[in-house]
Amino acid sequence: MSFVGIDVSKEKLDVFVRPLGHFVSFANSPEGIAELLIRLSEWKPELVVLENTGGMEMEFVIAAGTKFPVAVVNPRLVRDLARATGRLAKTDRIDAEVIAHYGEALKPSVRPLADETQLELVALVNRRQQLIEMRTQEKNRMGQARPSLRHSLAKHIAWLNEQIGETDKELKKKIRDSAIWKQKDDLLQTVKGVGAQLSLILLARLPELGQLGRKAIASLTGLAPFNRDSGKYRGERSIYGGRADVRKVLYMGALVATKHNPVFKAFYERLLAAGKPKKVALVAVMRRLLCILNAMIRTSKAWDASLALPA
Repeated sequence: MSFVGIDVSKEKLDVFVRPLGHFVSFANSPEGIAELLIRLSEWKPELVVLENTGGMEMEFVIAAGTKFPVAVVNPRLVRDLARATGRLAKTDRIDAEVIAHYGEALKPSVRPLADETQLELVALVNRRQQLIEMRTQEKNRMGQARPSLRHSLAKHIAWLNEQIGETDKELKKKIRDSAIWKQKDDLLQTVKGVGAQLSLILLARLPELGQLGRKAIASLTGLAPFNRDSGKYRGERSIYGGRADVRKVLYMGALVATKHNPVFKAFYERLLAAGKPKKVALVAVMRRLLCILNAMIRTSKAWDASLALPA
């Protein structure tokens, strides 16, 4: 029984195998990945673990995901394990070894492999976010720029607006061209508070929606509260970690829902009346909204007020 940890960089894949102690490197290229797959067949791993590197791991994940159990994990959690075990130094070998140790000790879940449409959707969403960030930077510069530079900045902002518009059209077409994506998008937007952007981010960034239970989906997005109790001390529960980009759009959706959706408005006001701070009450609305959307996708049922879950 072996566990394989792979430290991914742009140029190479550094591989450590527990408990065999093997360490070997391969090029992060089609040829190198093909060689690594042959070696994995020899090692017969129970689990292959990689960190989420923002896309550099995807070529290997796509190639290996149909042949081996592959888990892509949060890099912060791996570093937490390294610190807990005293592995403070960082080298390619140590990083790969710690990732393998994480896989053996924690046995992270193997998520469904994203298909080509999912990857294209994620790439477009990433590009849209990059364009928005560039536009924000240029608008900030406009306020402090000398008059001679403002025309150039205005032209660039106008061009970015056009690119964002084109990306939005492409994203909408991508969803509408797929019967599965269109059905999910239509279902999500039956909820007052869920607009096109929230639906899009959920489809692209949370492919597990509808496949996990309430607690698991809340934990995945960082909306599951953690206890802070010790002895007689009872601290305030708080949320931590998870997918920040999903939480950001859920926050905006929850704000809209507390004003225009009677179910969430009543829930929010009930929490405030019970003495909950506004921020805590809003996080509770975000969590409930997510859990209801999760149930809707799982059951393929449109919004109905009876779907409101108990607190």
